[in-house]
Amino acid sequence: MVTVSEHKHQHPVNNPNQDKVAVLLMGYGEVESYEDFANYNEQALNLLTAKFAPVPTWVYPPLAKLLAMFDLHEWGHQHGNFISPHNKIFEQQRAGIEQELHKTWGDKVKVFKAFNFCKPYLPEQVLAEIKEEGFSKLLIYPLLVVDSIFTSGIAVEQVNKALINLREDQEHWLKSIRYIPSFYNQPAYIKLLANMVEEKIVRELQQAHLPSQIGIILMNHGCPHKAKGFTSGIDESQALYELVREELIAKYPLISVGWLNHDTPLIEWTQPNVELAAKNLMELGANAIVMMPIGFATENHETILDVDHIIHHLQHRHKDVNFVRMDCVNDNSEFLHMAADWANDQIAALLSDEGVIVNPELASVNHNHNHHHHHH
Repeated sequence: MVTVSEHKHQHPVNNPNQDKVAVLLMGYGEVESYEDFANYNEQALNLLTAKFAPVPTWVYPPLAKLLAMFDLHEWGHQHGNFISPHNKIFEQQRAGIEQELHKTWGDKVKVFKAFNFCKPYLPEQVLAEIKEEGFSKLLIYPLLVVDSIFTSGIAVEQVNKALINLREDQEHWLKSIRYIPSFYNQPAYIKLLANMVEEKIVRELQQAHLPSQIGIILMNHGCPHKAKGFTSGIDESQALYELVREELIAKYPLISVGWLNHDTPLIEWTQPNVELAAKNLMELGANAIVMMPIGFATENHETILDVDHIIHHLQHRHKDVNFVRMDCVNDNSEFLHMAADWANDQIAALLSDEGVIVNPELASVNHNHNHHHHHH
């Protein structure tokens, strides 16, 4: 009897977490200490910029330091030592989604968060923790940017790199993986965005502006047109814009997409950018402009500082126009409920899945066998 239970204890098959799912929510993360700027920028250059900019890799470290100086000037000097609320909001999203999922699954599900560019929550660090806790089923869930395989793809890229480093000799510790690609076309999200815009107008603008004079800019995450063959998210973001616009246009005819681009030299970005969109709407008679981020689920420096910059520029030249910056969906309870709901089908599939024992060694055996076969 004793030897059996000892044997069981050593063998991972009876780990109580084997039949549970780890949900990995993924966002960018943002620096909370200005010393981390250079490191953050280097990660971002490696993962994002490398896919669309013709920059040799040796340039990354000095370029990251140079960009850090600009960041320091912008966040520190121009914006009174701004600290991004992104990480705090993302944690509230994680906790809220976990709470929602517990209503359905109890402790069969645990929600973790990973940041693409920020320690101590880099995907590799968090996956090591998930492995340590004995999970063998994983749901990858990119949450911050509502676009495509490009931004969400870096989440998968980082998970894959981490899994190679966390590999053991023979069978892989993960038995099942699922993925939520994007929620750009989810009706509940589209309705929520349109309702938020309308509520804001009713609260702050309806008294002083006719509906036909209220311009609405629906802001998407900017996308490069050419990204070395990667799908860069333009299609999904454009579709999201069209769907939200459809909800609002009968009441508010002046609506434009506005892309929050990173103005990188040599790169052709999506147009119109937010500033141009505002100018276009004012030309059509808008005397109030509402700017709503639809392509970001979590507040970050782009949705706050970049938009504030744009408003500051425009306000200077158009003193009689009313500019309103709106927040992302953030930890809105309705959003957290629907975000958990989108995960339910995938969690159900993972829990009912027996899982496959993967032995990475077999890949090299197969490869050699095929190579040998072709040679003959």
